[in-house]
Amino acid sequence: MKRNRQIILFFILIAGLCVGLYGISENALIAVSIIVFCSACLTFIFNVFTKEYSWTDRLWSTLPIFMAWIYYFKTPNAVLLITAGLATIWGIRLTFNFSRKGGYNEKEDYRWAYLRKKLGSGFVWQIFSLFFIAFYQQALFVGFTSPLFLISKSEVKSNTFTYIFALLAIMFLVLETVADQQQWVFQESKYGRTLKKEKFAKDYTLGFRISGLFSISRHPNYLGELGFWWSIYLLCSSTVGDLINLTIIGPVLLTLLFVGSVSFTEGISREKYKDYNWYRKKVSPVFPLVWKRLK
Repeated sequence: MKRNRQIILFFILIAGLCVGLYGISENALIAVSIIVFCSACLTFIFNVFTKEYSWTDRLWSTLPIFMAWIYYFKTPNAVLLITAGLATIWGIRLTFNFSRKGGYNEKEDYRWAYLRKKLGSGFVWQIFSLFFIAFYQQALFVGFTSPLFLISKSEVKSNTFTYIFALLAIMFLVLETVADQQQWVFQESKYGRTLKKEKFAKDYTLGFRISGLFSISRHPNYLGELGFWWSIYLLCSSTVGDLINLTIIGPVLLTLLFVGSVSFTEGISREKYKDYNWYRKKVSPVFPLVWKRLK
């Protein structure tokens, strides 16, 4: 119950930052950067005083929604309305999935607990908490939403590519939704919260899911997430006719974060499941490959 009150307070303060700092600059990129800097500071304070480190995780699907709408309300146009709408759908979906896994109660991401055991909970961990968990990850919010800055001009008009890449973004959202649902159904039955399913017999034996989308990609949800934000980048850049520009740094850094996440998460899985190395040899990590999948 105490954690629930802390979460409510945290989001009240974050909402206050978004509203209070909205008018700090007419430039939307500067405004969202200042908001994120302040939210990262607030996150680190909560990390220290609650000794729980999933505060940035709770912002991952929520703060970028506010950021997208800040871009829209500062320079409204039809293309920004499309991208802000897509970001909202993305955020609502991700928030729902995070919530049903216990992200908004006292459950901390197991990866932070694992890493804390490795690093200890002293000075080194607090430095990691400050610079990586709070600041670097939230700086990525600015990065992967920064393509919206390209279209934050009232005279920007949509073109054919705008709708092609908007459709592609939706397709990646559908992919991520299906992947998350497949994993959820398996985990719920694996731990006895729902009835066991015969089709998961081999998955139960191994301890992890290898069927469905997980037979062609070890992390199909990552593919959906990365594909969505790369689609947003392509939507924005192709709309203004500047396919390669500085805002590509955002999706590139997001991709690198996921590469690191795959390595770290799978390191834990290899310790936990004796057959995980077999799975790694059979199936590609994120992008499906015809020659590397389970039959």
